[in-house]
Amino acid sequence: MTAANAIAGEVAPPSDLRLPPFVAGQRIGLFGGSFDPPHEGHLAVSLVALAALRLDSVWWLVSPRNPLKPNAPSHDLARRIAAARTVARHPRIRVTGVEAALGTAYTAETLARLLPRLAGVAGVWMMGADNLENFHRWRGWQAIAASLPIAVFDRPGTALSALCSPAAHALARARIDPGDAGALATKPPPAWVFLTAPHVAVSSTALRRHRDRLANGMS
Repeated sequence: MTAANAIAGEVAPPSDLRLPPFVAGQRIGLFGGSFDPPHEGHLAVSLVALAALRLDSVWWLVSPRNPLKPNAPSHDLARRIAAARTVARHPRIRVTGVEAALGTAYTAETLARLLPRLAGVAGVWMMGADNLENFHRWRGWQAIAASLPIAVFDRPGTALSALCSPAAHALARARIDPGDAGALATKPPPAWVFLTAPHVAVSSTALRRHRDRLANGMS
């Protein structure tokens, strides 16, 4: 078992841990998360990102674990990657477990190791409004904001708290108008946009709780 697979908690195929193919000059959205489970909301956000941000591709970075939610993601990385590919079903959405290969646990660490490998690529970090609400609790969040532009997607009931969060206030001058979202990938960081579409109600947390109840024989 390799070190990367040990981090993932299982033997994942090496192909799952590689970077998707890319060429210099592309615009790529980086969508990180445990994807436990992946769902139609992830797909909807990715499709909006492809169009609104004028991206060439969106990469789902399936993480081995989430430091802010230690009890949330299961550790069977290969299963989650396979499930994510089933949900993604789009030629411009690619799924990878590269974070396990990098041996990183935090987004700031992942980007510090990943971005130098993406020479010539215009990257955008993608996250939900619930993540913006807690962004100031992420390790190295200022470094993330300084590394690449960020696209924030609305979640039901979180817009106000997200836009009033400490990180949103700290980055207020870097926020751009949604009408300029198509140019976000080429803007020097810090730069971010808040997009109100899609308004996705489903969440991995709710689906995971439902799955666990079923597994425990509860209705």
